[in-house]
Amino acid sequence: MALRVRADGSEVTAYTLAGVKQKIQIWCVRECFSGDIFVTAFYRQNEESFLEGIVKGLEYFGGTPRKIIFDNARVAVKEGFGHHAKATDKYLALSAHYSFRPVFCNPAQGHEKGLVEGLVGLVRRNFFVPIPKISSLEDLNAQLLEYCHKYRSHKISGKSMTVGEMAENCGGHWIPLPPYRFDTSNTIQIKADDFSLVKFDHNKYSVPYQYSSKPITVKGSGNKVRMICGGDIIAEYERDYHHNHTHYRLEHYIGLIEKRPRSVYNAAPIKETVPDEFYDFLMKLDDPKEIVKSLRLYLDIGDELLSHLLYVDSYDALYACVMEQITEPISAAAEVKIIKPDLKRYDLLLKGGDSV
Repeated sequence: MALRVRADGSEVTAYTLAGVKQKIQIWCVRECFSGDIFVTAFYRQNEESFLEGIVKGLEYFGGTPRKIIFDNARVAVKEGFGHHAKATDKYLALSAHYSFRPVFCNPAQGHEKGLVEGLVGLVRRNFFVPIPKISSLEDLNAQLLEYCHKYRSHKISGKSMTVGEMAENCGGHWIPLPPYRFDTSNTIQIKADDFSLVKFDHNKYSVPYQYSSKPITVKGSGNKVRMICGGDIIAEYERDYHHNHTHYRLEHYIGLIEKRPRSVYNAAPIKETVPDEFYDFLMKLDDPKEIVKSLRLYLDIGDELLSHLLYVDSYDALYACVMEQITEPISAAAEVKIIKPDLKRYDLLLKGGDSV
């Protein structure tokens, strides 16, 4: 049995919790013999998303097929088309790592990957009509993965076994996965600037201030950006595909702000990270040290702190409100169980009994 996998991508629309329409790319993979499916979503259809989608699909299936059939998209093809197409260097490296042969469809020959195009339509009808509201891409991908698992109980017309049973029969024919996962990320080496910011793909991301001016390894996957130094992940963000945005994390700067409390009045990491009502409260405080302590309290408590702002005008009052809320008083009416002693044993002693 020569296993084949067909892969394809498509654009869909979803609403975020804020009610904003957002374009999302779904990545669909189908195993030709069993009809087993894998679907995941990315923010963009770029090379790192394409490669990551293949790796995740192979890991879901539990092995590698003899060949993977894909169209002639630029994320996979360096030049040519169809049988004459030449894969990009990184796609060739991935195919060598997992030991499959990359195959490309001929132009205007949709039947060559009809199975996976049918899967794209299935996913569109089941998840994106009507347009869904999603809390995050991780939440959507968890739902898509659950659907893939449920699909294994589906029985395709004309087949005597379910998709899952046929997929299980394929298990012995997959090429085993290699012991190490292929690195699909777009990786660069860059030095953090004096403001502890690292630039990647037209945007800037903060790292802890201790890493200012130090060399950082940035790994951009389809949906995430990770900053690494000395083998440790020091920061992780949702990947931003806009231009000229700066992403701060207050916790990256709080230690430095505590050392220089007067910097709070002009600190971009404060203005850009705390809610407007909390920032207004901070600017009403006279002592910079109170501002710093309030920031530290916000980091510990989170947005629950905002509910107290209408009733306080100082850090001490804010802290007292927080302590009052988290301290649970012991109720005087609480039931206390009392175990009564068994006095029968002592009665026996008084009567001269020899058995206690």
